[in-house]
Formats: sequence, C-alpha cells, structure tokens
Amino acid sequence: MSTLFAGGKPETNDVPDGATEEDRMRSLIETLSAYIEHYHGGTVELVSFEEQVLKVRMRGACKGCNLAPVTLHGWIEGTVRPFFPELQEVMAVS
Repeated sequence: MSTLFAGGKPETNDVPDGATEEDRMRSLIETLSAYIEHYHGGTVELVSFEEQVLKVRMRGACKGCNLAPVTLHGWIEGTVRPFFPELQEVMAVS
C-alpha cells in the first residue's frame, strides 16, 4: 500500500513496476480511503477504472453526507488527477 501525503502528495512507490494502470489507481484509492476513514469515518472503494472514467463507491459516513460531492471532487479527484492527468471523469456509484 502507498504512503499518504509525504511531501504533500500520496506516494505510489509500493506499487510494483509492472503494475497496470488499474492496480496503481486501486493502490491510490485504498490509501486515500484509509485517510478518509481515519479522519472522517467514511470509506471510498474503487469500482472500476475504464476508458479514463473512475467509478467509486462511497460508504460509511460518506454515504448520504451532504459534503459527499466535495469529498468526491475535491479530495478524491483532486488527489487522483496529478497521478492520472488523462482522467476524464470521477463518479460515485451505489
């Protein structure tokens, strides 16, 4: 798993060199989810990453929270985009 926010950005050094794009995305989402769970009681789970569209499932305190769109686009998309600049869309699914 990755280390979160060393130097202000998540590190993905623990992902093997031959990892697929989805493996790298999964590692990043798992790291981000651990942070969200620890500080806010919610979690985020990667559902799919295909054709540059990231689909996640938000659970725990994030599910139904009024600030879920801020978490989705601010935290999740804002964290993922520097590592995957070709990302077209981030969406929450149930």
